[in-house]
Amino acid sequence: MPSPPPDRTEQHSGAGATSADGADGDDLGALPRTNRTSRWDRVWRPFWVLPMVVVIVALLAGYLMPELDRTLGEQLPFVFPGGPSGARDLLGTIAGAMISVTGLVFSITMVVVQLASSQYSPRVLGDFLSSRVTQMTLGIFAASFTYALTVLRSVEGDSGEGGAFVPQVSVTLSFLLVLASVGMFLAFIHHITNSIQVSSIVSHLGDGTVDVVGRYLPEAGASGARLGAQTWQPDDGLVPTTVPAQEHGAVVEVDHHGLVSWAAEHRAVVEVLPQVGMFIPEGAPALRVWRDRAAPALEEDELRRPRRMVVVAQDRWFTQDPGFGIRKLVDIAERALSPGINDPTTAVQVLDELHRVLRLTVTRADLPAVVTEDGAVRLVHRPQRVEQLVDLALDEPMYYGRDARQVPRRVVSMVEDLLTASLPAHRPHLRTWLGRAEASVGRADEASPW
Repeated sequence: MPSPPPDRTEQHSGAGATSADGADGDDLGALPRTNRTSRWDRVWRPFWVLPMVVVIVALLAGYLMPELDRTLGEQLPFVFPGGPSGARDLLGTIAGAMISVTGLVFSITMVVVQLASSQYSPRVLGDFLSSRVTQMTLGIFAASFTYALTVLRSVEGDSGEGGAFVPQVSVTLSFLLVLASVGMFLAFIHHITNSIQVSSIVSHLGDGTVDVVGRYLPEAGASGARLGAQTWQPDDGLVPTTVPAQEHGAVVEVDHHGLVSWAAEHRAVVEVLPQVGMFIPEGAPALRVWRDRAAPALEEDELRRPRRMVVVAQDRWFTQDPGFGIRKLVDIAERALSPGINDPTTAVQVLDELHRVLRLTVTRADLPAVVTEDGAVRLVHRPQRVEQLVDLALDEPMYYGRDARQVPRRVVSMVEDLLTASLPAHRPHLRTWLGRAEASVGRADEASPW
């Protein structure tokens, strides 16, 4: 991967190094503008949480609504007019039907998930399972079942101690839940049939990736972006303290601003060792904290804060990882180009979306790897580079699509357009890709019998 031009490369040394621009060298403004995932978002992330919340609400309503009926007492207009037997029959029918349809909805969801995994990529499963339409559909059907059963226990016949009691408003609400379930089922079918189309999947992934790239990479004129590529070498007077990861998985988020603040507070330089999106095993070095040799050693409690600022999860997240969106798109293209599927047209659809993503990417500058505050180096991290994202988007589709004439031709037209939009610093790398793609087109033409 070519290095940026030498005149744009600066080297910082030590914890108190300053740039030639003085205060303007502070490049906090060029850090990713991505939103960190809050604890509240993490609570709502699992597939089962929203359906469970809806079921709990239905359970509470099933207990409270009959009490409201007892308070109202007299006959109300536009509510269920039947007696205890009719109420029991209606509620029993609703409960039985709803649990059956809930199983149907769950089965449809599993079939779609299996199809998406085998036809496109296992990496797209999270997008299907995170769909609020799917979660709400399961929730409303399970809630209708739960509510009907809960209200059913409050229906009393003439033999009851207080005489016959029919919770008219509660039974009517159960009927309204059935109507809502029918509406959600129709919306669910429309959502499933639309979301399983490759154009919809690719467009959805492209939207998310463009959003992350726009937040992650700074514009050419942004603060810090003009500093170009930077390196940092610790002074001889600095000693490191290694902070190991306490769990294994992918690095999904880094709280850059939090690490800068912590480093300034402790007069240190924090070095983030893994790149966002990389796998890190438990016990492997995650951070390296550089401090003056004469400074007192940091206690384990003090290191707990910066360790929590590097978030590790089982699966990669979109929030600070533009490479993850590109990875998903490339996986779909690779699966389409496999001998078992042999669908180069789908691969070209993916390249169309990658073209859109890369056209924004090559207009952005690289993030500074060295972050300063008040003229002092505080953070050294490993951001995803523009050239890295270009390589990720083009390398594997070009390799697996070398025998499909559509793919190299589409890459040639893509790179030619990227060269017209790209920042000058990225053009040498794009010209390298253009030469490779044109050579691949030539080989495909020579191998063709026509």
